Amino acid sequence: MRILLVEDEKYMAEAVAQVLKKHNYCVDLAFNGEDGLDSALSGIHDIIVLDLMLPKRDGISVLKELRRSGMETPVLLLTARGETADKVHGLDSGADDYLAKPFHTDELLARLRALGRRQAPLQPDGILQYGDVELHPLDQTLRRGSKETSLSPKESQLLELLIKRRSMITSKELIIQKLWGYDSDAEDNHVEIHVSLLRKKLLQVESRVSIRTIRGAGYILHSAAKEE
Repeated sequence: MRILLVEDEKYMAEAVAQVLKKHNYCVDLAFNGEDGLDSALSGIHDIIVLDLMLPKRDGISVLKELRRSGMETPVLLLTARGETADKVHGLDSGADDYLAKPFHTDELLARLRALGRRQAPLQPDGILQYGDVELHPLDQTLRRGSKETSLSPKESQLLELLIKRRSMITSKELIIQKLWGYDSDAEDNHVEIHVSLLRKKLLQVESRVSIRTIRGAGYILHSAAKEE
């Protein structure tokens, strides 16, 4: 899961980022509202942790702009303000949750887990379901009924991304950013190879789920069962 942390206190931001990385989150940092907004609008993050008091552009302004643009990424507001009015203002502006400083990292992690559970049809143990298949991210297996096959880490990450964006087209650029990172030298053919491998795995378990190519745009999941 990829987190965007927008926080102007660099020491605190880097310390929080280290904690998140130890818990297997990918973390991108922004230290002012303008950079935070630009990064958030890329659409590659699963959750945005947004400080309320930021230079150049405050957190509420960033949040409102994200919601106006149609961005539905869950946002956790992070601020020193603890008054009820500030919490209400943040939530009414489109935030999904609110955490006042100082906070314990265990509470931050719990809130991130809760926000992550809202993004896809999760079952116990983090299982994701689409159509007639289940993705088990913990052991990287794909299952349909009694049939199952192992996935590589990238195949598992790719299917998880497609399931979470099941109603949207996912571009090759977004897949590269999500699976390999901003600074990766991965190219379109890397995506094509992993899509092809994942299609074969879906056939192995005799699933009616397929990955459709939208020419010039990207990929989207499709379940044949929905046409019946």
